[in-house]
Amino acid sequence: MSAKLAALQERQHQLQVQAGRERKAFAANFEPWEKPLSWADKGVDAYHFLKSNPLLWTSAFAALAHYKPKLASKVLAVGWGVMKLLRGTKKLL
Repeated sequence: MSAKLAALQERQHQLQVQAGRERKAFAANFEPWEKPLSWADKGVDAYHFLKSNPLLWTSAFAALAHYKPKLASKVLAVGWGVMKLLRGTKKLL
């Protein structure tokens, strides 16, 4: 039984060393992607915040429409186009 236990402990040690090497290799390959992915993560967080607070973005658009109506109409047209594009893409997936 102790020979089996010693073999298991040796195997565990080998796997831990291998996992450490793989972690270091992954970290080295991941480093260039870290900043762009953090920006993408911030964008996703902002999207979820705006999605959960519709009064905020509705008020912001109302203020924009009041002070800059031409810009608001352009924003509305672009937003409507993006919504149609996203819905079409969603149906394809």
